[in-house]
Amino acid sequence: MKKIVAVALLAVLTSGCATQNYLVSSSEAPSASVKPSAEKMQTFFVSGLGQEKEIDAAQVCQGQQNVASIQTQSNFINVVLGFVSNGIYTPRQVRVYCK
Repeated sequence: MKKIVAVALLAVLTSGCATQNYLVSSSEAPSASVKPSAEKMQTFFVSGLGQEKEIDAAQVCQGQQNVASIQTQSNFINVVLGFVSNGIYTPRQVRVYCK
């Protein structure tokens, strides 16, 4: 029993958050003080294997020229949900930043 708890604790401690920034017309990633123009949680199943989700940033920002950056993030809560469900349910946050 101790080995199972130790392995589970090790798995939680070694998993981490991941953030990807896609800079469209901005030279730097948005800081924490900048509020996103749109924020959405995208849900994936079986660790997102073979799945794609799209968000139309041009529609959110009323034109392609107004899109500054797009950010996808797996935060601590998303990682815990994926761990608890054994990778069956794996959510991810998406944020769109406009000029």
